[in-house]
Amino acid sequence: EPVYISDFILNIDNSQPVLNGSYYGNGKFYMFNRALVDCIDTKIRYNGNRNEDAVFGAMVYNGCGPDVLKISEDDSRIWHKNYDSKSVKINLSALVNH
Repeated sequence: EPVYISDFILNIDNSQPVLNGSYYGNGKFYMFNRALVDCIDTKIRYNGNRNEDAVFGAMVYNGCGPDVLKISEDDSRIWHKNYDSKSVKINLSALVNH
């Protein structure tokens, strides 16, 4: 079963029917499984500039249909890893303003 983890926002884009009605993440890292990758519509066509999250959501919506298990993202359950050694400092946590 296709699984998609995100903070789902309904896309209402009447100027782009292929994007209208899909759900997308709002700039946050989302996760998905191989079954979702296998069913997404990679040939989606739209006009003009669009947010990449909205396009990915439309690829899921148009390719996988309603059979996607949507799991709402829960930031409290994300392990925020920090690495600090010599001159290398990596913070893999979410931005504070998200």
